[in-house]
Amino acid sequence: MADSELAPKFAPFFSFAGIAAAMIFGSAGAAYGTAKSGIGIAGVGTYRADLIMKSSWLQSLIPVVMSGIIAVYGLVIAVLIAQAVGPTTNMSLYTGFMHLAAGMSVGLTGVAAGYTIGVVGDAGVRAYMQQSRVYVGMILILIFGEVLGLYGLIVGLILNSKS
Repeated sequence: MADSELAPKFAPFFSFAGIAAAMIFGSAGAAYGTAKSGIGIAGVGTYRADLIMKSSWLQSLIPVVMSGIIAVYGLVIAVLIAQAVGPTTNMSLYTGFMHLAAGMSVGLTGVAAGYTIGVVGDAGVRAYMQQSRVYVGMILILIFGEVLGLYGLIVGLILNSKS
């Protein structure tokens, strides 16, 4: 009897769970980061509307853009996992769990990165309203928050390649 005949029929479930985890958690992190940073931008607009109308308003949108990238990480790993799953694919349980682990690593680090970007983005744009010299420090901290999601994507890609 071949190994493929011993593969359980429910193994693809774990691959689809990995796809769902990557998309749901990654998008939740991105949504939180966008919402929390948006609150800070709105706060800047209420106190210093001149900063919103000047060219410097783009600088306040950096946390929102960085939050959106977190959802793209989830999308990338979800597409890669989905390409490996098909109706006629006879998948091992090992492969299903590797896909689940890849999706979870991207999704949960996306939540952490989105939370970090949201908190730093909110405080950063409010601090930028008071003193423009904090901009470089805010960007550096945002990059360190974003790299959490990037680490998850790298681990997810490695796990997906091992399946």
